Amino acid sequence: MSLVVIVAVALLSSCIGSSAAFDSTCGNKPARFIVVDQTGQGFQTVQSAIDSVPEQNYQWTKIKISRGVYVEQVTIPYNKPCIILEGEGQDLTEISFNAHQATDTSSTLTSYPPYTVFRRITFTNTYNHIYLRLRPDLSSDIKQAVAVRVLGDKSAFFDCGFVGLQDTLWDVQGRHYFKNCYIEGAIDFIFGYGQSVYEDCRVNSTAGALSSQLEYGYITAQGRENSANPSGFVFLRGSVTGTTKAYLGRAYGPFSRVIFIGTTFGSIVMPQGWDSWSYQGHERGITYAEVDCHGSGADTSRRVPWVEKFDAADAKHLFSINSFINQDRWIDNIPS
Repeated sequence: MSLVVIVAVALLSSCIGSSAAFDSTCGNKPARFIVVDQTGQGFQTVQSAIDSVPEQNYQWTKIKISRGVYVEQVTIPYNKPCIILEGEGQDLTEISFNAHQATDTSSTLTSYPPYTVFRRITFTNTYNHIYLRLRPDLSSDIKQAVAVRVLGDKSAFFDCGFVGLQDTLWDVQGRHYFKNCYIEGAIDFIFGYGQSVYEDCRVNSTAGALSSQLEYGYITAQGRENSANPSGFVFLRGSVTGTTKAYLGRAYGPFSRVIFIGTTFGSIVMPQGWDSWSYQGHERGITYAEVDCHGSGADTSRRVPWVEKFDAADAKHLFSINSFINQDRWIDNIPS
């Protein structure tokens, strides 16, 4: 993850604008259906299907993606909200690419607009996995290789997979909801400035099978920049396991905020739990907390002394789905 990303996000935020223009325009069910199928029963690439959606699309358009591996980079542009990408299953439909130039160019999927929904698809960036299988002694050469970059407000992922090694999921900005997802990586593999809830997700810290040189990694790198900013990552239940020791997070911003509630931690969690990174000695603004978590990695007796102590009832209220990202019930209006 490059610190240049901070500047890039600031510039992008001025271009994206508010999702308010689309609040009442997507409807409550798909008005159009498109099929992507490698056997010739529809569009043969995901990108060509997205390209066929008209600009300023204000009604839900469902793009059904048949089983198979689609080797391509996919971009949903700013002016195409109200799109649903739906695969046949996390283990059946995969969009994959091999790129590592930079975080803003390497992503397998980039989604810019508000109101996008993704179901039953795995998004993979294969670069580091291929590289380390060839040269497991060169773990120091792991590159930033993003699987998903999501910038649009009110975006949701259901039963999706995110597979990479460094910077797997760039949760750039906006309110996002992840439900029953699988997220794999080793270094800062959930990062960004998003205001997001990860509900019942499986987080897999993995590099041990690829390189014995990587002693530990970092799961999150959240970049909240001031106390008034509403952003943060909230993990409700789910699990953290894997093959590589990992910190639960390190501070990508001076007010970084990550909360785990009711999560099962495997033994891969580092005893210290958290890292203030560039903000050592300035941890007062950082909000890291573990509430009612359990498992072999949930022992907090050796955690950093500045970890937040929340009352369980308060935490579950403040960081519930409805309180944190769904105040206007946009999640409730996503078509089933």
